[in-house]
Amino acid sequence: MKGRILVVDDEEIVLRSCVRILGDGDYAVDTAGDGGEALKMVDASPYDVILLDIMMPKVDGLEVLQRVKEAHPDIEVIMVTGLSQIDTAVRSMKLGAFDYLPKPFDPEELRLLVERALERRRLLQENLSLRSEIGAKYRFENIVGSSPRMQSMFSLIARCAPTSTTVLLVGESGTGKELVARAIHYNSLRKDKPFVPVDCTSLSENLLESELFGHVRGAFTGAVANKRGLFELADGGTLFLDEIANLSLSIQAKLLRVIQEREFKAVGDTRTQSTDIRLIAATNKELRAMVAAGSFRDDLYYRINIFPIEIPPLRERREDIPVLATHFLRRFSDELGKDVSEISDGAMAVLVNHGWPGNVRELENTLHRAVILASDKVVRRAHLVDLVEPGALADSEVPRTGEDLKRIKKAAREKSVEHIEKAFVVEALKRNAWNVTRSAEDTGMQRANFQALMKKYEIRIRDAEKNQDATGET
Repeated sequence: MKGRILVVDDEEIVLRSCVRILGDGDYAVDTAGDGGEALKMVDASPYDVILLDIMMPKVDGLEVLQRVKEAHPDIEVIMVTGLSQIDTAVRSMKLGAFDYLPKPFDPEELRLLVERALERRRLLQENLSLRSEIGAKYRFENIVGSSPRMQSMFSLIARCAPTSTTVLLVGESGTGKELVARAIHYNSLRKDKPFVPVDCTSLSENLLESELFGHVRGAFTGAVANKRGLFELADGGTLFLDEIANLSLSIQAKLLRVIQEREFKAVGDTRTQSTDIRLIAATNKELRAMVAAGSFRDDLYYRINIFPIEIPPLRERREDIPVLATHFLRRFSDELGKDVSEISDGAMAVLVNHGWPGNVRELENTLHRAVILASDKVVRRAHLVDLVEPGALADSEVPRTGEDLKRIKKAAREKSVEHIEKAFVVEALKRNAWNVTRSAEDTGMQRANFQALMKKYEIRIRDAEKNQDATGET
């Protein structure tokens, strides 16, 4: 069944015609002879689409429309009208009607209009369902961590989320600042409005200004059309400025005006636009030091530092690492379709004791690779390729079975060979001033085979030379 339709009209011939046109098995069609009866039927069993006559005794179509939209805003209403009532039909669309259909109407025209209304209702319901899923995903309870530092952070999120207060998130790269920002948004009164993230490091000053404030046609070379800025797109919702410390002083001044006045001008425009946004900013730098050095405006700093939240680095909450690791293990096992459900004691010890300069993001990537490499249900030290020295692989775990012993020995041999091969290629390149042809000849290898080893270990001449210059090696 495609949908439930209610036809409301005081003319019996119209009701019968609509039932004949729509009631061919695709729809469940009910009828009502007046507005009062229709309202009772809608309250008892909501419909997908209502075909509603404008001119009816007692309760007219406009009143029914208003009352239906107040109680059931997701029901699509199509107004049915005579030619003399077109102005009223247009007014009904401003009150929330989907469209109007003038009498007499063509059967195919009616079917098409009902199909369009049902499609719009389906899309709106999908959108609401998606918003609900997103909101559930970013509930702050779903940010993994039970350490005292994280519990303190959760408390701050819970306090500020229902407000429209500007929030400053401070934390190292990879600690999850955007995840916290989304949690604040989806637990706020603005959750049904846009969440618009901006990476302040990814664009030049001119492009960033255009992205934030928009521009008008002809504002600069290449501005061939008007463009809405992110302050306009985020209206009513939340704008998240990630790495705000990278904004130029010029952009900082314009941002300050938006925060203070709640208005801005698009690039090249003379008109002032208003905006209602909640601002969440994030940084991995010490803004107080930047203020002292003159690279960050003190007045902007005090505007965004109303409610600061510090996100602790992973090394300062090591008790959360086992829970986080297990969380990522389950997620990547599901995504990759693999049955990997355990982390060995040896592997967990490595994870807990690692320094994690890349924080949660680094841990996430490590578990992603480990799940890919795992050949059975267990992630072992051998799978933590970036954390364990190749020479330590053979002693990384005590095997339980003969099969475990074979697997660990094979992994150790492979890693040792890889370590030797990479060193072999790099040393040959160093000896021959990073010339690939001479290096291949020096080692007695075909150039193609030597290049294959370079590709295998992602050795690029320019990168290697840079590293050599940086370390002072010759």
